[in-house]
Amino acid sequence: MRTNNGKVRSIIISVYFILIVLAIILSTVFSAFKNVTGNPMLTFFIFLFGFIALFFLVHWISKYFEYDSDGMQVVIVNKGLLLSDYLNYREYKVEFEKHNLISYKFRNFLIYKGLRLRIKNNNGNVKYVYFNVTLVSRKKRKYIRQSLRKMVRNNRKKDNS
Repeated sequence: MRTNNGKVRSIIISVYFILIVLAIILSTVFSAFKNVTGNPMLTFFIFLFGFIALFFLVHWISKYFEYDSDGMQVVIVNKGLLLSDYLNYREYKVEFEKHNLISYKFRNFLIYKGLRLRIKNNNGNVKYVYFNVTLVSRKKRKYIRQSLRKMVRNNRKKDNS
């Protein structure tokens, strides 16, 4: 099975655009917000840190995810959505044989969804790998879960026999 969340790129670019427009609007109408705290400098820093926190939250959540389980190997890739065609600064890629998958778990937090895989390497050691699947649709996460469940079930049958 092969899937990815490439269609969310335009949504993330729109969110960044809205954040930049919001920052410009807030900077131009800043005088209207002077009475929020009584101290205009404190109000400025509250809005500045709020904007920066929101910007980095969107940056942290926005990751491209690709899952490919065709063939004997599974390839999972996480990388940044913006500038990923030119700079590969946030890429995380894992390739492993299907029979090395021990378990998996989807983790759902308030604004973050993750996938944790437990993989046995060639030395027999167990390694945990984590992937950001926040922007992967529910339907695609369901298909990934089915694929991983099938692999784990087949591996357990081989181990028991």
